[in-house]
Amino acid sequence: MPQTPKDGTTVVLPRGLRKGLTNYGDTGFSLFLRKAFIKGAGYTDEALDRTIVGVVNTGSGYNPCHGNAPQLIEAVKRGVMMAGGLAIDFPTISIAESFSAPTSMYLRNLMSMDTEEMIRAQPMDAVVLIGGCDKTVPAQLMGAASANIPMVQLITGSMLTGGHRGERVGACTDCRRYWGRFRAQEIDEQEITEVNGKLVASVGTCSVMGTASTMACLGEALGIVMPGGASPPAVTSDRIRIAELSGRQAVEITRTGLTPDRILTAKAFENALRVLLAIGGSTNGIIHLTAIAGRMGFEVDLDAFDRMSRETPVLVDLKPSGQHYMEDLHFAGGMPAVLRELRPLLHLDALTVTGRTLGEEIDAFRPFPQTVVRPIADPIYPAGGIAFLRGNLAPGGAIIKQSAANPELMEHEGRAVVFEDSADLASRIDDPELDVHADDILVLKHIGPAGAPGMPEAGYLPIPKKLASTGVKDMVRISDGRMSGTAAGTIVLHVTPEAALGGPLALVRSGDRIRLSVSARSIALLVSDAELARRREALTQQPAPAAPAAPLRGYRKLFLEQITQADKGCDFAFLRATEMVGRVPGHAADAADAADAADQE
Repeated sequence: MPQTPKDGTTVVLPRGLRKGLTNYGDTGFSLFLRKAFIKGAGYTDEALDRTIVGVVNTGSGYNPCHGNAPQLIEAVKRGVMMAGGLAIDFPTISIAESFSAPTSMYLRNLMSMDTEEMIRAQPMDAVVLIGGCDKTVPAQLMGAASANIPMVQLITGSMLTGGHRGERVGACTDCRRYWGRFRAQEIDEQEITEVNGKLVASVGTCSVMGTASTMACLGEALGIVMPGGASPPAVTSDRIRIAELSGRQAVEITRTGLTPDRILTAKAFENALRVLLAIGGSTNGIIHLTAIAGRMGFEVDLDAFDRMSRETPVLVDLKPSGQHYMEDLHFAGGMPAVLRELRPLLHLDALTVTGRTLGEEIDAFRPFPQTVVRPIADPIYPAGGIAFLRGNLAPGGAIIKQSAANPELMEHEGRAVVFEDSADLASRIDDPELDVHADDILVLKHIGPAGAPGMPEAGYLPIPKKLASTGVKDMVRISDGRMSGTAAGTIVLHVTPEAALGGPLALVRSGDRIRLSVSARSIALLVSDAELARRREALTQQPAPAAPAAPLRGYRKLFLEQITQADKGCDFAFLRATEMVGRVPGHAADAADAADAADQE
């Protein structure tokens, strides 16, 4: 692949099997040896001389979200072959949300490292990344962006919806809804067992606008997923065709040298942040976008993001913010329909993996009547789905998914009921003697990035059983953790800095008053500065916890040494770009334009 440095000279980089040869001191022997071994798989010299596209295989028996991986790999290989290339699939870590202890987020950065290093280690001219379950797409984009070879992200796709006693259901918003009804004793053991077999009707990711669907949509908004590639359900022919097209395009971008740094620009991240707000996307989306942007040298300005939120309505009527499911969004035109409505608010000149601009891709879409994607003049919610909060309880910020919250609780003052950690929550939340009332505020500490570790989706605190049984459906809940994108409720998340690092959350005691004002974007602990100073002094004088029985080692040691806070995307510090070149949203796009102009001079 030729490259032209600023001095005007042309450098021809190795391609295909000649990339990344092991150095034995004899380049010819290195290539000879490599070809000898891969010929053991039956390849001919003609095949091995083609453009090579690596295909990341994240299929796993533990990951039903990726249950269609074999079919997708076959289709990608077909597309690569049709374009004259050779596809070689290889495995990486597969993270399944419900099967990853202590939490899938704990393993996201490990998967990103695995993805990056296997791309770097093995000879390939481009890569197709197959991912779908919550942490897999951001992990792949983080790793492949750092490796910076031509790439296409291929989404596995959402599951189909099922039916229960005449009602349409799908994971995982309906999982939470039915479990809440069971806890409230509205349904019995027989029905909860029955619905358990109906919620997931096929392989694929959650059928609502949870984190998996959010990241699929953001991938298309970033321009790294093929147009229309976010929404086809996993088991449809549309999904297989997108896989074939992804393989074809992977070969094409090796010819044009379209690397991720030309696509994942400041404008692309601003577009994705705008889309995150407009689709009522998962709160996890902001953490993942921040991490991906950090790999490319961009800081996410959460205050500017909140200003963007105030002018960006929610347009997509999907659970948990609305009523529909991902397959409905697909039938309504998918992301192209969303992007068309958002057109006045987007950077239309942002480049996509097709080699065309986002504006050109939007122009190619022909709209039709549907009810899932609302017109920008008639949104389902007037402001963006996520609001950014600050206050003495969260000096570094916190967020709330306002589109899925109870409007009556978004301006609320109440008494804190505090749980020190997840074990404390599990042991007391259903205690009939728990001192808790419907207008109280539930506070959970030590579930942040370092405190848990891994920042689990435990921010969706269950309603205490004594209140749930009386019909209470929602309460204000605050934590330094995350929640599933499939969840709904008046829930304040990502409190920064976290309790484990001595953030103000660590100082909250049961009985304290807390005031939440989403309109004022504030979260305040109504305790005097003097009293908080006394509590902090007492906290620092507490005896140190006993040393662990075994020395801290391995990945856990690396995790705790390198993990950043939510406002930095919970990435490892040493994996972020060595130099930050701009901030998004805001003036970063202007800086990128100036840099491009300088390169052309």
